[in-house]
Amino acid sequence: MLLTKLGHACVRLEKDGAALVIDPGIWSGPDPLAGASAVLVTHEHADHLDPATISAALESNADLQLWANPAVASQFGEFGGRVHAVRHGDSFDAAGFDVHVYGQEHARILPSIPVIANTGFAVDGEVFHPGDSFTVPDDKVPTLLIPVSAPWLKFAKVAEYVQNAAPERGFAIHDAILSEPGAGLASNLLKMLRPDGTLTRLEPGSTVEL
Repeated sequence: MLLTKLGHACVRLEKDGAALVIDPGIWSGPDPLAGASAVLVTHEHADHLDPATISAALESNADLQLWANPAVASQFGEFGGRVHAVRHGDSFDAAGFDVHVYGQEHARILPSIPVIANTGFAVDGEVFHPGDSFTVPDDKVPTLLIPVSAPWLKFAKVAEYVQNAAPERGFAIHDAILSEPGAGLASNLLKMLRPDGTLTRLEPGSTVEL
């Protein structure tokens, strides 16, 4: 499987000629769903979900299907059976990828802001995208996508998350709001957590083989 970091929290997974994209939001870069057969969305915030981009892709590609929690799926009702509402504990096949759903809620931002639904996705038992949460999947997943900057986190919690999930490797996501020095700091902190280099930050457009 190939993993490509797009922008912010968006990643593209490819195998056997099929492509799956997770969280194409407003900071994902140009045309994040080009050639994709499946799209997964963890939650409804704009940095993870750009409705116009997804609607345009669904209209132009009759083979594209969407999986998301009910709050997101309900926004695309006009596409009928190509849109699938999923919840914690569900599993499904998306364009040949085996996907398991873990987690139910977005991390708390402020006590005054209601907590929304958030569903993390484990793909092929190889890579886990938690969305905006520190969800630890029930089954150990070797590759963890690690949120590193957001109003709802501090790096001490990131370190705790990595310790709890205990992945073999991890790649930083949720980093578009960082300045260049901030991105460098996040990279250095990940290296402090794992001096062996198994936690790292990919530049947008970078691809790794899992």
